[in-house]
Amino acid sequence: MKQKLEQIRANAIHELKEANNQQILENLRIKYLGKKGEVTSILKQMGKLSPEERPVIGQLANEVRSYISNELVQRSKELKEEELSKRLESEKIDVTMPGIHRELGSKHPLSIELDNIKEIFVGMGFDIVEGPEVEYDYYNFEALNIPKDHPARDTQDTFYINENILLRTQTSPVQVRVMEKQKPPIRMISPGRVYRSDAVDATHSPLFHQIEGLVVDKGITFADLKGTLETFVKRMYGEDSVVRFRPHHFPFTEPSAEVDVQCFNCHGKGCRLCKGEGWIEILGCGMVHPKVLSNCGIDPEIYSGFALGMGLERVVMRKYNIDDLRLFYENDVRFLKQF
Repeated sequence: MKQKLEQIRANAIHELKEANNQQILENLRIKYLGKKGEVTSILKQMGKLSPEERPVIGQLANEVRSYISNELVQRSKELKEEELSKRLESEKIDVTMPGIHRELGSKHPLSIELDNIKEIFVGMGFDIVEGPEVEYDYYNFEALNIPKDHPARDTQDTFYINENILLRTQTSPVQVRVMEKQKPPIRMISPGRVYRSDAVDATHSPLFHQIEGLVVDKGITFADLKGTLETFVKRMYGEDSVVRFRPHHFPFTEPSAEVDVQCFNCHGKGCRLCKGEGWIEILGCGMVHPKVLSNCGIDPEIYSGFALGMGLERVVMRKYNIDDLRLFYENDVRFLKQF
C-alpha cells in the first residue's frame, strides 16, 4: 500500500505538470482527492491494516493528499498568471505607432447652398416653413389654380397614391397652407423634397429639391419681386451678376416670368455652358394669381403678393458649373471632397 501511495504521488506530479487549463486541474482533483479518488480509496482501506502498519500508512496517505492539494493550488495560480500574461500581451499597445487616420465627413454641396439660400432670405425678413411631402391633390393643384385637365396633373408626371393623395410635385402647397392659416403680411420660403415621374439623366431625377418663396401684403408690386430676386442673385452669385426677366406663364401667377442670370463663363457672349445663349435660367416667378388668394381666403382687392420657385439642384449646378445632376446623388467621395 505504501508503494501504491508513492506511485499515486509520482503520477500526480507528472499529470499536474502537463495540465494546461483549469478544467484539467479540476478533473485531477476529482481523480485523486474526490470521494471516489485514488487517495480517498487508500484511506478507506486503512481498517484492513495491522495496528503497526496503520499509523505509518495513514501518515504517508495524509502527506500525499496534502502534497497533491498544495500542488493543485500552486498549479492553478501558475495557470492564472500565464493566462493574464497572454491577455496582457495581446492587449499591449505600442504608443510609438502612428494613429489611424479617420476620414471626417462634411456637408453635402446641396446642404451647403441650401443653408446659404436660407441665410439670404432670412436676412431679408423671410420665415422658413416646411410642409408634408405626401400631399392632397387639392393643395398641390386645385388651390394653385391648376384645373383637372391641366397637363401637369397627368399621371405620367405625378406619383399618385390614390385619387386624392400624391407625392407633391412642388413645394407650393406649403404656401397655400400658410395662407389658409395666417393673415397677411406673409413673407416665407418653403424648401424641401419634391417628386416627379421623370427618367434619371443628366438634368432630371424623380426626386429633387425646390425652394418656393411667397410674399403677401398690401401694395406688393412686381417691382418688389424684382428687387428681392436681384438681391438674392447678387448675394448668391456675386455683386457683378446680371439678371434678366422673361415673360412666361404659370397657372398660379399672373403676370409670370422666368429669371435668367448672365452666364458666369462668357458674360453674355455665348459659350458651351450656356448653349450659346449668354444667359442661364435659374427660377420662375410672378404675381400671385387673384384666384389663388381667393381660394385661401385672402381678399385680392385688398392684398397682393408675389411668388417664386427655384430648383436647388439647378441653382447649385449653375454656381459650380456642374453639368450632371446625378453627381449629387451618387455619393462619390472624389466629387464631394471638392466642397
